[in-house]
Amino acid sequence: MRITRIAAWQVDLPLHEGSYKWSGGKSVTVFDSTVVAVETDTGVVGYGEVCPLGPAYLPAYANGVRAGLKEIAPALIGQDPTQLGKLNRLMDAALKGHPYVKSAVDVACWDVLGKVSGLPVCTLLGGRYGEDFHLYRAISQEAPDAMAANVAGYRAEGYRRFQLKVGGDPDTDIERIKAVAAVLKPGDRLVADANTGWIQHEAIRISKAVRDLDVYIEQPCLTYDECRAVRRQITQPFVLDENIDGIDVLMRAHADGAMDVVNLKISKLGGLTKTKQLRDLCVSLGIGMTLEDSWGGDIVTAAISHLAHSTPTEFLFSSTDFNSYVTRSIADGAPQRVNGRLAASTEPGLGVRPKLREFGAPAVDVS
Repeated sequence: MRITRIAAWQVDLPLHEGSYKWSGGKSVTVFDSTVVAVETDTGVVGYGEVCPLGPAYLPAYANGVRAGLKEIAPALIGQDPTQLGKLNRLMDAALKGHPYVKSAVDVACWDVLGKVSGLPVCTLLGGRYGEDFHLYRAISQEAPDAMAANVAGYRAEGYRRFQLKVGGDPDTDIERIKAVAAVLKPGDRLVADANTGWIQHEAIRISKAVRDLDVYIEQPCLTYDECRAVRRQITQPFVLDENIDGIDVLMRAHADGAMDVVNLKISKLGGLTKTKQLRDLCVSLGIGMTLEDSWGGDIVTAAISHLAHSTPTEFLFSSTDFNSYVTRSIADGAPQRVNGRLAASTEPGLGVRPKLREFGAPAVDVS
C-alpha cells in the first residue's frame, strides 16, 4: 500500500454559545479547522482533522497547518501509511518542529490502518475499556454568576466534570471558583484552568483563597518553573497542560512531583502515535490524564474518543466532545454525547465519513 495523494480542506466551525473566552482576554467565535485526507493506491482513504485554538494560545495557527502540509506532503507520497513510526520520522525530517501540522496526517494514517485491518482505532491503540467514558465541559470565562448558571445547565445535560476558565483578575477568579463550587453536587469534579493566565504570586494567593474547596488547579502560569513553584506552595491537586509537549518534560515533571494530572492534546504532541507514547508512559507512572485536543469538530472528536476509550479507566481523569460545542457537523458517524458520556465507534478506523462535498476546493492538494 502506498500514499498517492494528500489533500486538505479549510472548514469553519461556529460555536453554539457565540464565543469562547479564556485567560488574557482571548476569545474565538468561529474556529478555523483543517480536514486532511490521505489517499492510497488501494482505494482506502484515511481522514484526520486539526484545529488550533486561535493563533495566540499555543505556538500553532490555522494557516500554518495548510502551509506546513505543503512542506511535508511531497515527502510522504509513495510511502506506506500503515508504517506509522517510519511515517512520523519522515514528517519530522521534512519539517522540523510544528507538531500540530503533522497531527492530522498521523491520525488519517491510523484511520487507514484501522480500515485495512478491519479494527477500530481504539483496539489498535490498546483495547476498549468499558462501554463509554465521562466527559468534562469547558466553561467559557464570564461573570461568576453566569459561569455558575452555565455549570448548572450543563450538569443537567449529564456532565459531572467542569473545566472553569479563569486566569483573569484574581479577585474575580476567586469569586468565579466559589460561585461554581456552590452549585456542584457530590460526585462532580471542578478544575480551575488558568491557561497560563496568572503570574506566580497571584496563583498562590488564589489557590490559598479557595483552599477549603474541592478544586483542581490547572496550568496557572506560563512557564514550567513558575508552575512548579506554585505547586510546592499549595495543597490542591495540580494539573499541567500547556508545558507538557514531549516525553522529556513529562519525565521531568514526574521526577519533580510537579503534577497529579496531565492534559495531553493530540495536535500539541503531533498525532496519535506520539500521544499514545506519552499516554502509555503515564499509565506506567501512575499519572491521571485528560485526553483531548486544542479544538475541532467531528473528526477530532472521533480521534479523541478512540484515544480515551483505549485508556485504562482509572487513569482517565477526563476527556471532551468538541463536536457538541459547534453548530456544524462535518462528518457522518462521529461519536455523540449521551448523558455526559461518549463512546468510540466500533467500525474499522475512526468510523467517520467526512462531508467533503460541502467543503469546496481543497486548500492543499499534493499527489
